[in-house]
Amino acid sequence: MTTNHRQPGNGWARSSDEGLPPGRGQGKHSKLTLIGWPGSLKPTPSEGFFGVTIRGSTLPALLVCLLTIISCADKPLDFEDVPPADELYAKGLKQLEGRDFFGVYTYVNYRKAVETFQTIVDNYPYSEYNIDAQLQIADAYFDDGSYEEALSYYRDFADLYPQHEKIPYTVLRSALCYYEQIRSINRDQTPTRQALKHLEDLTKRFPYESEATEGENLLLELRGRLAKNVIEIGDFYFERTQYLSAATRFRSVIDEYPGMGLDAEALYKLGVCYENMKRQDEALRLYHVVVEEYRDHDSEYVFKAEERIAASD
Repeated sequence: MTTNHRQPGNGWARSSDEGLPPGRGQGKHSKLTLIGWPGSLKPTPSEGFFGVTIRGSTLPALLVCLLTIISCADKPLDFEDVPPADELYAKGLKQLEGRDFFGVYTYVNYRKAVETFQTIVDNYPYSEYNIDAQLQIADAYFDDGSYEEALSYYRDFADLYPQHEKIPYTVLRSALCYYEQIRSINRDQTPTRQALKHLEDLTKRFPYESEATEGENLLLELRGRLAKNVIEIGDFYFERTQYLSAATRFRSVIDEYPGMGLDAEALYKLGVCYENMKRQDEALRLYHVVVEEYRDHDSEYVFKAEERIAASD
């Protein structure tokens, strides 16, 4: 006995009890064979549907699997809904306010705030909140002490929006990223020089912006810091009787950092170097300059210079 059944897809199925032992016709041992399967997709007789031999006892389980696959395919993919940009921005600002603990300590989860603002940047590139979100990310990294990450965002902002009104702000904050990494006077001053470079750029490009005023005050501080560093290097060489190397440093303070409050000290120490190098006349001339030019500054080096002059008479 043979019966044809229409199956899902492109083929027909034929159930047959041919070749079964007597008394065991259609029933739980009936075999399902596919016919009319297109081309090379037709399973071999030993494979059956999907390459697996199908017998009556396993057919219900297979149908359940097929129905499950079909029902899942019909369902749309479940994407997480992204809140509107304004809600995300407000959420990020709230996260930056942090949590107050007994009025003594405020904990701010900067990482969470950065993630919130980054969601705006990733999902709302044309939103009015996008640019502000980028700056909030940079500021969050800065406030968290992650100065390299903050510097990267400030730089990217300046590259992407060179005409934006916030560019003076990003230049100042870039300088502050280096400023916060400055080490003691007797250590490497590369961060000081980098900060100085950004501040000089700020004051030249945006002289009338409020950030330039703050930058000028910081500029003087950093120049004085570099001058003190050079003085210390000069002292280092002087203590090791390397007078020529010491004199070069003291001279550079006078030439490169005038008006930093170190002129009298640099001139006096340069004179002492010349004296030890047997250049007495040059040394005396420098001592007189210290006495005449800095007498009103109440500098200790004025009195030292006078002693040197008196000793030479």
